[in-house]
Amino acid sequence: MSIPIGANGAGSVDKAVPDKPPQGEGQGAFASNNSISVNSGNSPLAGNSGKSQAKPGKSHRRRGSSNSPPRPRVYAALDLGTNNCRLLVANPNRHTGFRVIDAFSRIVRLGEGLMHSGNLSDEAEVRAIAALKICTDKMIRRGVERSRLIATEACRSAKNGQRFIARVKSETGLNLEIIDRKTEAQLAVAGCAALLCPQSERALVFDIGGGSSEIMWLAHKGCDYKILSWTSIPVGVVTLAEKFGGIEINQREFTAMVEYVAPFLQKFEDEFQISCELKRHNAHMLGTSGTVTTIAGIHLDLPRYDRSKVDGCWLSGEEVSAVNRRLLDMPFEARRECPCIGADRADLVLAGCAILEAVRLQWPCERVRVADRGLREGILTSLMCQDETFGMDCSHIGNNPRRGPFRRRRKRSNRSQKTNSQSENTENRS
Repeated sequence: MSIPIGANGAGSVDKAVPDKPPQGEGQGAFASNNSISVNSGNSPLAGNSGKSQAKPGKSHRRRGSSNSPPRPRVYAALDLGTNNCRLLVANPNRHTGFRVIDAFSRIVRLGEGLMHSGNLSDEAEVRAIAALKICTDKMIRRGVERSRLIATEACRSAKNGQRFIARVKSETGLNLEIIDRKTEAQLAVAGCAALLCPQSERALVFDIGGGSSEIMWLAHKGCDYKILSWTSIPVGVVTLAEKFGGIEINQREFTAMVEYVAPFLQKFEDEFQISCELKRHNAHMLGTSGTVTTIAGIHLDLPRYDRSKVDGCWLSGEEVSAVNRRLLDMPFEARRECPCIGADRADLVLAGCAILEAVRLQWPCERVRVADRGLREGILTSLMCQDETFGMDCSHIGNNPRRGPFRRRRKRSNRSQKTNSQSENTENRS
């Protein structure tokens, strides 16, 4: 099976995904009993029936009639995490599975202070809702018909998580779905399965998030895979940085962070004995998170983050260790100015490195592949596979923002256009 791997950078519209859709929800062709429950409703907007309404006095030709070619469905995937709010809007595409036509990413730190208070703060909610309003505007402009909008660990664990979901619905019209950790793990794998090495039979996939981290042990043939076992630990870059600090971190504090994470991983190892399997099957690691993409960008000495160079690249164990040492020696201000880190993530990057180091110590593996893709790509793949549109030829059809439940409702201001044109190139990582 040929797998398109060289995805283009941010601003590009083509995403590299399997040229053969995985069978089932977020699973490979021979995974049969671990399906994901996906919302089947066409419209995430509150109170919307999911059907386009014809305006009085205007004639509309039925889609798929002999008078007009069928138009591609417009899909959206939104991931509201502990740290980031991220959106992809896409059409099916014959060559790459789907073609991204719009994207948005903003660091909102929804889970800031959650570890100590047990609640989402009002300031964090305001930041998240402001980002979600931009996402709503983009989906309206693009005429999104089919979508899945998910919230993860911050909303799962917060005592006021459900109240926040209701507030989002009231203020933005979006119906967010709080997914469980199993679904999160499955979607993460579905999003990066195209990067599984064809020469290997096993892979350890990890997703280091803001509030939790998922570890998945896979058997695979090409990009057809089965999740043999998985775990989710309640530790992410935001929660770990809040516990140990993220400004001034020395080697002793870094080691303490690694040791804090280790017992969570040991439980998974004790149950499934993955260490022995790693050696037996020539396995590799596949990382889908801001931590591993940042490490790759620094290793490559990129003058600015470039997704086309990072996504799909390989790192050796020594190269990962060298970047860790480099970051530990780097003052906080230097981390802020590093183009592959930035001011918003300078206090989180070492916490992510500590989680990855704990994973590497628990399961020594000399090959780590980097994926700048994950949950959103997994959602889009799953929705299109459900509709049997994944890989559909849409090259001759233009996007029509006037159709679908997310129809244009108002004229966009210049200020809004400038806000929405932010490049995902620098903000798309956890």
